[in-house]
Amino acid sequence: MDFSQVILSNIMVQLGNHTNVALDENLIRHMVLNSIRSYKTKFGPEYGELVIATDSKNYWRRKLFPYYKANRKKSQAESELDWKAIFECLNKIKSELKTYFPYRIIEIEGAEADDIIGTLCMEFGNTNTKILILSGDKDFQQLQRYINIEQFDPIRKKKIVCKNPDQFLMEHILKGDSGDGIPNVLSEDNCFVVGTRQKPLTQKRMDELTQVGLEGKYDHPAFRNYMRNKELIDLTMIPNDVQLKIMESYDEQENKKSKQLMDYFIANRLRNLIESIGDFT
Repeated sequence: MDFSQVILSNIMVQLGNHTNVALDENLIRHMVLNSIRSYKTKFGPEYGELVIATDSKNYWRRKLFPYYKANRKKSQAESELDWKAIFECLNKIKSELKTYFPYRIIEIEGAEADDIIGTLCMEFGNTNTKILILSGDKDFQQLQRYINIEQFDPIRKKKIVCKNPDQFLMEHILKGDSGDGIPNVLSEDNCFVVGTRQKPLTQKRMDELTQVGLEGKYDHPAFRNYMRNKELIDLTMIPNDVQLKIMESYDEQENKKSKQLMDYFIANRLRNLIESIGDFT
């Protein structure tokens, strides 16, 4: 489960157009736990254990590319939502999940949920273990190159099926990702930050670049930006030390048990969920 993507999307759906309302910690806690309960009961019988992947701070991608997600803070500052309060609330709930619940919850300094999900899928890809990625993030389509991996978008309530993951990845690298501040391969690093338009990348041009194949084409004018985007988008490029820490955290939490769960539910006045407490274990 891509924690931030799934939960923040849920919060946006719940708020609708009421983005200037005060957020209630108890309501968010109930929403987070009820979402987890729902996904676990829906998918647990087929896919087994729930693993929660969370974003940390100081992304390694930002050190590699300073403009990575640079406009996110600006858009949050301009929003009516109190993003500081939202993240403080979610961090508190995330800590509670780590303490009381039986799920492996992986948070690694410098890593994003994408890194955690990507690393686990590469580790257990093409095995007999069925894996479902619970996220609407399109980036994960590249992981469908492994035959045992599927993806479900919980907001749109449908599976995301990618017929050609390798082609998807190549096109994604060429196009970049405006949401993450990554320009297309024809454009300058800072174009989103300074507000200049990207150079047009037509389908014909993409087909030409794909046919040429930019891997190892050091003299090609698009090679430098191709490698910039590949390092940021291709999940096989996650640094080895980050992957190692992710797997260490995963292994350390094997056979994790719930702890004082009933006391937690009572203390947080989660009366509506107490009768379903068995769904959480």
